[in-house]
Amino acid sequence: MDGILLINKEAGMTSHDVVAQLRKILHIKKIGHSGTLDPNATGVLLVLVGRACKVLPFLADTDKEYIASMELGKKTISDDIWEEVLDEKPVIPIKDLQKELDKFRGVIEQVPPMISSIKVNGKKLYEYARNHEHVIRPVRSVEIYDIQALDEAKLQFRVSCSSGTYVRSLCHDIAENTGNYGCMSSLIRTRVGRFSIQDCVTLDDVKKGEFILHPIKAVLDHYTSVPYTPISDVYNGKHIRLQCEDNRLAILDKGDVIALYERDHGDVFRCIRGLW
Repeated sequence: MDGILLINKEAGMTSHDVVAQLRKILHIKKIGHSGTLDPNATGVLLVLVGRACKVLPFLADTDKEYIASMELGKKTISDDIWEEVLDEKPVIPIKDLQKELDKFRGVIEQVPPMISSIKVNGKKLYEYARNHEHVIRPVRSVEIYDIQALDEAKLQFRVSCSSGTYVRSLCHDIAENTGNYGCMSSLIRTRVGRFSIQDCVTLDDVKKGEFILHPIKAVLDHYTSVPYTPISDVYNGKHIRLQCEDNRLAILDKGDVIALYERDHGDVFRCIRGLW
């Protein structure tokens, strides 16, 4: 069993919990995931099964889409409503949510939440937070492709963004920009790359056998897929020679990706990952 499984993660579960359950349901140990979702978030979780686990380091940065809402008046350690409240202050109503959201389009700088797995000096930020240690958080550049208000009263919006964007930090920054404290109060991931929440199944669906395993090449669009003969050279990890303009290749055998190659020199390519 090899391929990509798209799970609609429910609230109250970590991404690791999903993987653990799938290992029991599918009776296979080689399962991993890409793009962690917080326990209280729901939506698209891209799960790699069997040989697909081998391509995890080679996945392209996948853009995301979310539907989020925020709550004003509270400042929390995690930038969401589920962790410790650090301070509160009266709310200044936001009169035009879309106008405020538009200010965050394009490339912006973010400071990640203290409750996150970003590492500083080899230690994760949440470890500093749990030990009540102060640390300077790194500023990161991310890109907001599109952001649209959905419900002014609930402060709900849809955002399309680059990989690595923290929507919790975005909620904090939008609120701060209006003179408020604020934090995220709900989050649904509706898209990862080409895959939308409509493509996903639940864990219950998987238990019933009602699911599709997408082919490995579905997450390797940034590699040019080509067949090659003699295929035995590929299975033996040998250098191969191809007339090709692209520098990265996914070698196919009977339609399935069996190896990833990159240009070594001239028209010679070397194997960087075998998937057999």
